Amino acid sequence: MAGLPKGFEDLERFAAKWAVETQNERQKVRRGSTTEELQDFYDSMLPKLEQALDLADKHPLGKMPEDVERLFFMALSLAEVAPHIELYGGNPEVPYSFEESRFIAVHGNERG
Repeated sequence: MAGLPKGFEDLERFAAKWAVETQNERQKVRRGSTTEELQDFYDSMLPKLEQALDLADKHPLGKMPEDVERLFFMALSLAEVAPHIELYGGNPEVPYSFEESRFIAVHGNERG
């Protein structure tokens, strides 16, 4: 398995958990995480987000080098986590709503 691109080595500790390929996987990881894990990932990934997306944008979707693709998947995971930090106080679930497992994403198993 490839690592992360140069300049992102400090995020490598998150890659095994957060560099997942599908929306359904990202949701499952988020829901299975603690508030502290979500906050740690958010605090570490957010400052590098613009740099990560700039790097990913240099490659066509589906043709990224493996290390860049892993970083891109981590950016998508950050998009999954951010509302839970910014709006829900770090709660990995969506408070005051229907149980998430009742909703099935039509394209949730597609890569990206």
